[in-house]
Amino acid sequence: MNEQLKTQFLDIYQKNIHRPGADKLLAWMESTDFFTAPASTRFHAAYEGGLLEHSLNVYQVLISKHYDPSTDDLESFTLASLLHDLCKAGFYAIEMRNRKNDRGEWEKVPVYTVDDKFPYGHGEKSVFLIERFLRLKNEEAVAIRWHMGGFDDAAKAGSFAIAHAYERYPLAVKLHLADLEATYLCEQRREEP
Repeated sequence: MNEQLKTQFLDIYQKNIHRPGADKLLAWMESTDFFTAPASTRFHAAYEGGLLEHSLNVYQVLISKHYDPSTDDLESFTLASLLHDLCKAGFYAIEMRNRKNDRGEWEKVPVYTVDDKFPYGHGEKSVFLIERFLRLKNEEAVAIRWHMGGFDDAAKAGSFAIAHAYERYPLAVKLHLADLEATYLCEQRREEP
């Protein structure tokens, strides 16, 4: 784990989030693999600490490009960005798979796989986990729920809920844009458990 990134995360979290239950949520996060887990199995930040790095990248993009201190709530923006993928804590496992090396020989290598012990969806699972410890405002819950945009299963099924969410809650649009930029423009594509 990158201790510098964890320290940065903790500093931002503790400076900007003061809602009742924030300390209990952080203590729970410390008991999980949130700070060491990958952000994905192979798509982005698929390496130890990738989830932590991704969360910080989303925060940096959201604050630098979409946060207006005269109209926006810093606590809401911090909660939404740092915790949007909380659902990925305890979500991955490491398995051994056969893969050809550079010499064309088969060898066993570790790879990340999904081991979802609580299949509750993606954004909605993050909202559920956060709300076990602290209350989210409507705009925060909606932003986290729909941060995947068109990649979300409900959006693919033709639901209009995402369009209504984006019309009503600007933070939802801003979080989705920050997540896309962090994923596709900021993060490495290397894989390593």
